[in-house]
Amino acid sequence: MALALYRKYRPATFAEVVGQEHVTEPLRTALSSGRINHAYLFSGPRGCGKTSSARIMARSLNCKKGPTPDPCGECDSCKALAPEGSGSVDVTELDAASHGGVDDARELRDRAFYAPADARYRVFIIDEAHMVTTQGFNALLKIVEEPPEHVIFIFATTEPEKVLPTIRSRTHHYPFRLIPPSSMRALLERNVAAEGVTVDPAVYPLVIRAGGGSARDTQSVLDQLLAGAGPDGIDYSRAVSLLGVTDVALIDDMVDGLSADDSTAVFGTVEKLSEAGHEPRRFATDLLDRLRDLVMLRSVPDAATRGLVSAPEDDLARMVAQAERIGLATLSRYAEIVHNGLLEMRGATAPRLVLELLCARMLLPSATEGEAAMLQRLERLERRVTAGGTPSPGTAAAAVPAAPVAAQPAPVAARPAQAPAAPVAAALPPAPALSSNGGYQRPSQRPPEAAPAPEPVAPQRQPVPAAAAPAPVEEPAVESAGGIDAAAVRRVWPDLLAAIRKIPGGRSTEAMLTQATVYSVEGTAVTLTHNAEPLARRLSEVHNAEKIAAALGTVLGGEWQVRCVHGTPAAAPAKAAAPAARPQAAAPPAGQQRSYSRPSAAPAAPAAEPARQDRPPAQVERPAPKPVTTEPDIPLPPEPVEDDEELYSEDSSPAPPTPEQVADDAQDVLAQKLLAEQLGARELE
Repeated sequence: MALALYRKYRPATFAEVVGQEHVTEPLRTALSSGRINHAYLFSGPRGCGKTSSARIMARSLNCKKGPTPDPCGECDSCKALAPEGSGSVDVTELDAASHGGVDDARELRDRAFYAPADARYRVFIIDEAHMVTTQGFNALLKIVEEPPEHVIFIFATTEPEKVLPTIRSRTHHYPFRLIPPSSMRALLERNVAAEGVTVDPAVYPLVIRAGGGSARDTQSVLDQLLAGAGPDGIDYSRAVSLLGVTDVALIDDMVDGLSADDSTAVFGTVEKLSEAGHEPRRFATDLLDRLRDLVMLRSVPDAATRGLVSAPEDDLARMVAQAERIGLATLSRYAEIVHNGLLEMRGATAPRLVLELLCARMLLPSATEGEAAMLQRLERLERRVTAGGTPSPGTAAAAVPAAPVAAQPAPVAARPAQAPAAPVAAALPPAPALSSNGGYQRPSQRPPEAAPAPEPVAPQRQPVPAAAAPAPVEEPAVESAGGIDAAAVRRVWPDLLAAIRKIPGGRSTEAMLTQATVYSVEGTAVTLTHNAEPLARRLSEVHNAEKIAAALGTVLGGEWQVRCVHGTPAAAPAKAAAPAARPQAAAPPAGQQRSYSRPSAAPAAPAAEPARQDRPPAQVERPAPKPVTTEPDIPLPPEPVEDDEELYSEDSSPAPPTPEQVADDAQDVLAQKLLAEQLGARELE
């Protein structure tokens, strides 16, 4: 039967102990100077060299040339106490897990008074000393405090706090530590060279990580791999399958998906993980280790040279590229989420579900208002500055909570009689006017005007010759104050559609946006155009506009206002300007005539509706002023005489609209026309 590696290559001197120089050097100095204490306490994690150091201490004390820090290895005592030796009658090793009672302590106390048979000292090594009962420690207390000159006690334990304080205070305490990866790799390479087996260099990090810093555990893992090695030695794939660790390709796919905010790649990796039979908790642990390495590479550029990150050269180059794509705050938030997810996986009946939920939390920084999520959103904005210039004012407002601002009075909508005439370019049916809450407003349901007050008079346009008619307006390149223009929005249009698809109920909005284009961006207001007027109207509805604005906030950050108008990009300027500036002066459809009444005198207009003065004024959004172009005046439609007496009656009370007037409304006519043209509908008799 082959001897286990941790027994075969057990250290025989203090110089061979790996990674415990803070303990071995003081002990060597004490042995050289002859300052030997009567009791020692070695504590630390399992498999880090406590019991081996106790045996080396006994060997150094009983060497014929000792006490010496370097046993000769030739005398009978050194040979008997060697790792493969038979042992010495003067060195007693007890396992307190099975000999920790008071009777065992009394027997040890009685044996301690006898002089050594062949050596210089009688050494008692008590392993797992924390398992000794309180009565057992009390039985040893007196002899540990004042032992004979030839007796030395060495206690070894993994939990020194459980050792009786009166015992611990009478010993020299030497804490052992976990072995660092660099020292552990050197130890494994020496063992592999002695065994004459070829090992892939990428296998060492897997073995060291599986060992957890314990030399005994790490050598046991390597021993298992050596037992299953083929004629070509140990390769990476064999080590991954035997150790059950996650393949580095899955970790790379997950990190790449997180850096690109690609939910398809992230959840696809979880699916591959499940198909390969990997444990979700182990995958989360390996992902947390990768995030730790990325944090080190992001914080310390030469982390690999300093030994903070241990990975093969090709993996290290890939990890450096990943760390450059993800910000430090984002990596810290990812690590915190994965760490909390590991705690949630303990005892979970569906660990894959927990893994998918923590992946969703990593992909949605806007789902929480914590500091880490805020920093991740700021880093996302900084990465997108290179695509569209500096962040817009709405972006800054979304990143930092804005202070309350006093409400400003909205401008009052102009009366139809005071609105300027529509230009010739706006002969097509305009888009319906937007109300103050962002929805459509029918002309019959428009809010009343404010109380009589001096109202601005629209400037009169001078007639110009027909030859001076303006040329077709081309699509402008409107740029917002923050630097995000229409071209920048067009560049992220695929990302915008993908973001809308993730919103509940957003697939219908995404389908309607396939034929839409970005016309202009003014500040935080985005204007879209669509060649189908019914779809343009639906896209301007509140629920669709909110979905598009939310998607813009996810892709570009900030808060946005969205509206959609009908027409091609070349014909959109006139159609986008006329309805927004005059929400109550919508032109009738082509081919129909609509009559309006005009008062004979300007002061008589405010008295037409005195009963509605208690209602709040209509709040409409006015677009930015645009250059005035010279256009020929369009004569007003004929004025019916029969409506003057009803509109301007002596009692000045507005008459309720009749069903005929409602049916004659421009919006109803427009709706009937659309139904007839687009759907082939006809009016029922």
